[in-house]
Amino acid sequence: MDNIIDFFNDNIVARILLDSYLALILVSFVVFFAFRFRKALNLLIIGLIALFFYFVADILNLTISKILYTPFMASYIVICAIILAPELRKLMEYHKKIDNRNDMIVSSTQATKEAIVDAVFHMSSEKVGALITIEQHNSLDQYAERAIQLNSDISTELLEQIFIKNSPLHDGGVIIRGNKIVCAGAYYVLTQDDSLDKTIGSRHRAGVGISEVTDSLTIIVSEETGIIHVANAGFMKVMDSKNELLEYLNLFLGRS
Repeated sequence: MDNIIDFFNDNIVARILLDSYLALILVSFVVFFAFRFRKALNLLIIGLIALFFYFVADILNLTISKILYTPFMASYIVICAIILAPELRKLMEYHKKIDNRNDMIVSSTQATKEAIVDAVFHMSSEKVGALITIEQHNSLDQYAERAIQLNSDISTELLEQIFIKNSPLHDGGVIIRGNKIVCAGAYYVLTQDDSLDKTIGSRHRAGVGISEVTDSLTIIVSEETGIIHVANAGFMKVMDSKNELLEYLNLFLGRS
């Protein structure tokens, strides 16, 4: 190591070339950082590489690189905090999810499940968008508190009226606990999952988002296509028939 340092101290041309290359690498990082890298692992890799080059520049006393890398490292930490805010939020929500776990599940009757299925497929045929979240272990009170409280018995007709086009509650979600509609007009944080189809809208992203931070199941009806999805544990699955959705609800909520 001492021989390398002595070489660069004695060789001005080599110092200038290395200094220029490290500065160029920094510029490249900034470009990729701004337009490509979003995931936590990628940001960590960039940070470690930049930190390595910073130490190289410091050891070899490369003036240009030190001038550029010092503010870059400070800015990098701030930018990471901003970009990774959704990831940090998910981590906090995950721990809150564990803390809020309730071992007592309010079960839904078979009549309730069938009413949900009938409403969902009728809205699908009419291309009425819908977002229906069914609570399991994790309490959804933090989302229900900011919505319109209903505490109503579930019926096909009521669900359809909530999501009818131009209704003030149309864009929000319904939260179901057992055999009751707890609230309507609930809003969730949208998923940041880049692997999802870029064409899906905010309703689907909200459904996946709530499934990432709670153990709930969300049924989503597309307003554009009428296609029905269920979201659970961060994944979406298309439901092709009433029987398929009913079996999925029986599997998720248990038979009664």
